[in-house]
Amino acid sequence: MAKLYFRYGAMNSGKSTALLQAAYNYEERGQRVLLAKPKIDSKGESYIVSRLGVSRKVDFLVGSNDNLRDHFHAVARGDDPNALVKHVEMEPVAALLVDEAQFLNPAQIDDMMRIALLDNVPVLAYGIRTDFRTEAFPGARRLLEIAHTLEELKTICRCGRKAIFNARKIGDEFVFDGDQVAIDGVMVTYESLCGACYLEESGGHLAS
Repeated sequence: MAKLYFRYGAMNSGKSTALLQAAYNYEERGQRVLLAKPKIDSKGESYIVSRLGVSRKVDFLVGSNDNLRDHFHAVARGDDPNALVKHVEMEPVAALLVDEAQFLNPAQIDDMMRIALLDNVPVLAYGIRTDFRTEAFPGARRLLEIAHTLEELKTICRCGRKAIFNARKIGDEFVFDGDQVAIDGVMVTYESLCGACYLEESGGHLAS
């Protein structure tokens, strides 16, 4: 029986790199994979981009109202007109790999579980657990509730301890209120911090 995996970590923990490596490992063995990410994630547009400089175009983007399982099946069959990568080969899909899974809604996470259990296709979801206010993204919360396997990808804080939080910066200043989703832009960046450094920057607060 296939499983739903959630591989999570703070920013800069190598999630996209790990996803691309997993895709390579499947394909090196002659197996077909599909890559997807939420449409709301504008970083790299239709590409998964590793901070090491490696990138790859996704097979499809998931809109906020999409039925993810139906979309997956249409792309797998090769009859989705909106697929970003047209597949000539029609081998069975060995795995679905999803980047930035925290931006999906809970119903779409349930779709990924159905793909794993009803279609017998492993689903590897990569993402972060919490936003810059230390509050869980709805998609990440649902993954933590139902995924068969949870795996933490680790990175370090500026102080050398394990980073667990994602702090938002505008320019050189940390900010602790605002919309949950604000993709990297000209002024908005993120820094991975341990709990102690996060509390130091936030004045002792863990949520807005």
